[in-house]
Amino acid sequence: MDRGHLHEILETILTVPTAPFHEYHVREAILQLLKPCDSVQIKEDDFGNLIVLYGDHTATPGWIFGSHMDHPGFVALPEGSGFQSAAARIRDQFTFLGGVPESYLLRKFPIREFGRFAMWDLPGFDVRGTQIWSRACDDLVGCAVIVALLIALDRSGVELSCAAVFTRAEEVGFIGATRLGKAWPFQPSSCFVSIETSVAVDRATMGGGPMCRVGDRISIFDHTATAAILEAAQRRSIKVQRALLDRGACEASGLQAYGIRTAGISVPLGNYHNCGKEDVISPEFVESFDVEGLFDLMAAILEEFPQGPMDCSEVLRKRFESGVDTHLPFIKGTSDLFLPLND
Repeated sequence: MDRGHLHEILETILTVPTAPFHEYHVREAILQLLKPCDSVQIKEDDFGNLIVLYGDHTATPGWIFGSHMDHPGFVALPEGSGFQSAAARIRDQFTFLGGVPESYLLRKFPIREFGRFAMWDLPGFDVRGTQIWSRACDDLVGCAVIVALLIALDRSGVELSCAAVFTRAEEVGFIGATRLGKAWPFQPSSCFVSIETSVAVDRATMGGGPMCRVGDRISIFDHTATAAILEAAQRRSIKVQRALLDRGACEASGLQAYGIRTAGISVPLGNYHNCGKEDVISPEFVESFDVEGLFDLMAAILEEFPQGPMDCSEVLRKRFESGVDTHLPFIKGTSDLFLPLND
């Protein structure tokens, strides 16, 4: 599938401001980008999560790709809310929502206001060599790649069914995913794949390709779905890293709590939540190679397993059995050394 438009979509979405509960600008950008797609149907739930269907809207999509539209930021408290916030998180009429250590907040780095919320005063989109820098890669990169894939599917006219979900308020405890899980709009057989940006751990590295996330600090994801993702990568010769990314958690765990089948793919992320060196607020950054690899991997998953996760046990058995066949001379050559057990 053509990903030539990917960087244009990345710039469009990454430059849009966002914060927990204030995802409406990102939401509108996604709607406008998908508006020309005839094969796409867009719905919403009662919380404002976007639910996007591609292809035959009456069919059961096997894969549901999901990303969240918010990023840690400053939000205005509703009057009389009674919400309590630590002093370090309060800036004028705003309180900071999201996982950032107080040592960074105490530095009082400049912020930029967008009406009822504010973000760090950082560039929305900046290309530095092979890297993309932004005030909010997490998780607008995931949103952008999903949008790019849906547009590519529509342009190519591929006949399959899949879906996407763009959620709200992930940074304050998976609120959008929780609302989605309680009223799951898909079938139990559908698999939700969290598309994220994450700190590279467990021997994974930036520039090493997208990371097939076998789990996070809360749970381990569906084995069959994970195996299918890795098999798709191998068939298409896509460089992918397999890792337990337990420095954080993602919406796959949130939905798995409701009995929903889940998997995860992440792009390695630098300056997670804008936390740079020496308590300095800095832009997040990703490698273009990893982002492009994420697009290619998602396309490969749909093309290789259009009905959803397939049991890859037979593929694995063949690989193991080929090893047995290769070493038959050694097996036969040593069989006389193993005496039978006495009855």
